Amino acid sequence: MPNIKPISELRNYTAVVNKVSYGNRVYLTRNGHGSCAIIDMKELDESDKQKALNQLLLRLQEAEKSVMTEGTLSADELEEELGVL
Repeated sequence: MPNIKPISELRNYTAVVNKVSYGNRVYLTRNGHGSCAIIDMKELDESDKQKALNQLLLRLQEAEKSVMTEGTLSADELEEELGVL
């Protein structure tokens, strides 16, 4: 069950933070609407890594599609295009 607290409970910051653990976020509300969440640092790091991995996989898929539709260059063609001789 989600742990939802009004933002005013941050007056007792320690009590709110003590309820945070891996997989157990504390959601803060302002005027009855979601405002922000407090999550465990390890969970945040894993989320950031997953986001980076998803972005990498998306770019790899785009590159793969480009290779299929546009083809590739040989090493000589690439050197010529870059002006490396």
